[in-house]
Amino acid sequence: MSDTAALRRQLKIKSGSAKRLYKEHKSYQKEEEDLTRKLNKLIADNGDEWQIKNTRRMLEESQRMIQDTSNRLGTATQDLREVLVAAEKVSELHSEPELVAAQETMETVSI
Repeated sequence: MSDTAALRRQLKIKSGSAKRLYKEHKSYQKEEEDLTRKLNKLIADNGDEWQIKNTRRMLEESQRMIQDTSNRLGTATQDLREVLVAAEKVSELHSEPELVAAQETMETVSI
């Protein structure tokens, strides 16, 4: 397999991985917001002790997952950046859709 084909493949793989992790990270952040709202409501309404305890446990788990996905997203973003730098040096890839898509992904996940 040629270097350009391998780079094209890596661009696609690394972009997909970064997109998936970004989406997963955002999902956990939304879950954390929802659970915080639910917990505050349960406490304000003097809800069942078991529900409060269970909601707290789920909230803590979401917070751990946010940290985990953040770390994995950082690694995936760095990997994508390295492949992008290598691909941008190859003139045959400058007009390839994989390179453009990877650059767009990089812009999205770097926010």
